[in-house]
Amino acid sequence: MPTLEIGATNLDQTVQDNDIVLLDFWASWCGPCRQFAPVYEAASEKHADVVFGSVNTEEEQQLSAAAGITSIPTLMAFREGVLVFSQPGALPAPALEELITAVKGLDMAEVHQQVAAQQAQQQDGDQQ
Repeated sequence: MPTLEIGATNLDQTVQDNDIVLLDFWASWCGPCRQFAPVYEAASEKHADVVFGSVNTEEEQQLSAAAGITSIPTLMAFREGVLVFSQPGALPAPALEELITAVKGLDMAEVHQQVAAQQAQQQDGDQQ
């Protein structure tokens, strides 16, 4: 599956409508971003069950700021609408494969329980 261009208009829908979404935040002037691009593209062709998206930080500055992007490239992984990985830096192909395997192998019932617990704890803190 080819890499999708992701922006503020289609980010939420893409993350909510797909089981696994990887996002690469990049810019054309970024050397490490250009080095990572073919690795990312090759993985997108290998994993048809994963949506691979690209966010051009120059064109999507507000989205990048909202996502807390301070360094590029930054890779984010979402599973069932939950952010499960976020890390700056270009990954070599074997590390990207390990990440994809790990995201596919997550026990999402446990992840959803942890998210609910964190939200409840945050709400308790907000009420005090």
